[in-house]
Amino acid sequence: MKLPTRLILAGALSLLSLSGYSAIREVTDDAGHQVILPAKTDRIADAWYAHHSLLMTLGAGGKIVATVNHPESQPWMFRVQPSLNQALLVKGTTFNAESLLAEKVDVVFVSAGNRDAVALRQAGLPVVEMKFTDFDSMKHSLRTTAQVLGTAQAAQRAGDYIHYLDDNLQAISAKTVNLTQQQRPRVLHIQSLNPLKVDGSDTLIDQWIRVAGGRNAAEGLKGNMQPVSAEQLLAWQPDVIILAASAGDISTSAYASQFALLDAVKAGRVWRNPAGVFPWDRYGTETALQIQWVAQKLHPQLFQTLDIVKAAQDFYRRFFDYPLTPEEAEKIVAGEF
Repeated sequence: MKLPTRLILAGALSLLSLSGYSAIREVTDDAGHQVILPAKTDRIADAWYAHHSLLMTLGAGGKIVATVNHPESQPWMFRVQPSLNQALLVKGTTFNAESLLAEKVDVVFVSAGNRDAVALRQAGLPVVEMKFTDFDSMKHSLRTTAQVLGTAQAAQRAGDYIHYLDDNLQAISAKTVNLTQQQRPRVLHIQSLNPLKVDGSDTLIDQWIRVAGGRNAAEGLKGNMQPVSAEQLLAWQPDVIILAASAGDISTSAYASQFALLDAVKAGRVWRNPAGVFPWDRYGTETALQIQWVAQKLHPQLFQTLDIVKAAQDFYRRFFDYPLTPEEAEKIVAGEF
């Protein structure tokens, strides 16, 4: 039997009170749950890999005391936010509730639908479920995260980032909106080579491809990280292939002989995607840099004045409080560490 929301909230208040919290705030998360929060959220557990970049953008990366990310998989994240090296690290996305209580965690962020959310709530921990699939819902999630943090700084930085993203979306769209279908290259985004997975429509990846003046070559495919065959790639014959930074190398993949038959490979139009605090091509705030990078790669004649290295330096200074050097920015743009 489903309990009424008022009873759930009353139970949450009771658990928070027993845990020593002063619960005075209420926030609605991205899944529509009303979450009771303590007066301050200074100690954060984050079970969604991509959400770390939102917290860092809001100036709260130093508040993460439990993380699912690791320096081996996200080296730039740990360089830019070195305090993560002292955080509790777990494999997968499952936190032990007792460990979080011992860490005196104020709030736990999870991706919407995370099956551990119920157990964490039952342990008396405030759990905020997050979800975004496109630019608009990402902006909503950023505002929700700022509300959870409850500081003037977080609210200001959320507004600053949204303004920055909107400005870039408008500036790029103004130059690509009138391109004909023939002028829009067919772009295939490969998330993984082994196994072979690509990104289809109804994704943030599809959205940045279109904004930047391209077409998603994965016609008829919907969703993120969808498994496909090498034969399907031959049928699509993309003009451009963008490889995720961690996808591997086409020349040494199990499908190297089939890839050699692709027009994009023959023309040398296979590009490694940048990756920094989080892979630019996926669900983090650096997607504001991704749209600039892709637009210039697809249509260099339209974006001759764009310096993506300087854009990255400016972004990291403004939103990650990190003085990125030109050499570091070049490595990030190249998908290297």
